[in-house]
Amino acid sequence: MAAVETPGWVHDTVFYQVFPDRFARSGRVAAPGPFEGWDAPPTRAGIKGGDLFGLVDRLDDLADLGISGLYLNPIFTASTNHRYNAADYQQVDPVLGGVPALRVLVDGAHERGIRVVLDGVFNHCGRGFAPFQSVLEAGLASPYRDWFYLDQDVLDGRRGIDAYPVGEADGSHVRMGYRGWWNHPSLPKLRVEHPPVREYLFDVAERWLRFGIDGWRLDVPADVEDPTFWPEFRQRARAVRPDAYLIGEIWQDAPEWLTGDRFDALMNYPLGMAILGFAAGGRLDRAAIEGQADYRRFLRAIDGPELGERLVHAFSIQDPAVTAVQYNLIGSHDTPRARTVLAGDVAALRLAILLLLTLPGAPSIYYGDELGMEGGPDPDCRRGYPTAPSLEAVAMRAFVRAALSARRGHVALRRGSVRVLAADGHAIALERDADGRRALIAVNPGRTPARLELSAPIAEALAPVELSGMPTGRVVEGTTLELPAQGAVILV
Repeated sequence: MAAVETPGWVHDTVFYQVFPDRFARSGRVAAPGPFEGWDAPPTRAGIKGGDLFGLVDRLDDLADLGISGLYLNPIFTASTNHRYNAADYQQVDPVLGGVPALRVLVDGAHERGIRVVLDGVFNHCGRGFAPFQSVLEAGLASPYRDWFYLDQDVLDGRRGIDAYPVGEADGSHVRMGYRGWWNHPSLPKLRVEHPPVREYLFDVAERWLRFGIDGWRLDVPADVEDPTFWPEFRQRARAVRPDAYLIGEIWQDAPEWLTGDRFDALMNYPLGMAILGFAAGGRLDRAAIEGQADYRRFLRAIDGPELGERLVHAFSIQDPAVTAVQYNLIGSHDTPRARTVLAGDVAALRLAILLLLTLPGAPSIYYGDELGMEGGPDPDCRRGYPTAPSLEAVAMRAFVRAALSARRGHVALRRGSVRVLAADGHAIALERDADGRRALIAVNPGRTPARLELSAPIAEALAPVELSGMPTGRVVEGTTLELPAQGAVILV
């Protein structure tokens, strides 16, 4: 079997995920009316008024932190703060600054060596999408009638479409006259098998790649029912940009999606939940976890040996070229904040971030996690980025910056293989190797000191990396690692 080809630039990239409405207001975009208070608790409907020029203003800060990639939640014109209900895929939302703001952002990011990945929502659109509005206005006379999954009684002319239904007509689900994603009336599902729809979506993907973006994160790809859509999407995208990075939002291990015909990577939630379950040292916020379905099912406290087993599994089920570019994360717009999951424990968050940044794959920091932001399930995980970070937040950023500097400075912390050297109780020691260069990472999230016995002496050539604000372990007699409570050591 031929090796899977993945974009080379991703191997050394650290992503930063931005929810545009919540990151920064620039003051350069005219407000259409009053926004929700920036520091007020976020609501599902409220728009806080962050814009892309605000992100441009912080590019130097992100570059200083060590960020080399941006993943932006949807930016196309829509009626909501999250913009997963696109009204116009050809335009950037005016509230975000429009296409001119994206032009400045992409150019400014590239000047700083930062790649840009956009969120592509091609399974469904919003009610404001012009073809859907045509169907609402013209009914079966609309030339766009085949762009959507209309109910048979609508196609037979026995009833019309109700895009704003009230109540549950049949006692089990809302009857709209068309299919919506997860039956949401506001998210009409697109018939991607219909050639005009398909061509429209491929044209959208190609247009923004030509504009200069570096890849797509694809929303709910498993809900697209045509099995030929994503292979053709990849072919079309790669024809425009051979190194385009394509990430699928699939929450479980799914190596069948990563064989070279569809995506380069998945959003690696299984690894993220393993990291959180381990870094917690036995203390997780169950209330926060219960608010997110996948966390409720799969996230639990684990010890060092179980983390080792999960890592061996995660890195053995797919081609190494895929492992090297997996989109690794410990939090996103769809999950409670990592710190909140970890019961507010800043020390546990440091350990989780340390593992995220030193395991194989492309790590991603959700905006504000470098400051230790808290937040429960959606919408609370989408708070406004702090305008005046506390001293604690500044210290957390210093730690993340130091860890990113170590990753950038030592190839074995960002490339190559990984193996478990030792795991006992709450602690684990890992070895990474890239082209003969080695690194050792040992972590103890337990509340008491730990010792790990290795089967072979640690090479004297390996020296410890300074990690700002973290208790540091040490080597004893060449084969023993002593780790303080909630401490770690990196040797390179």
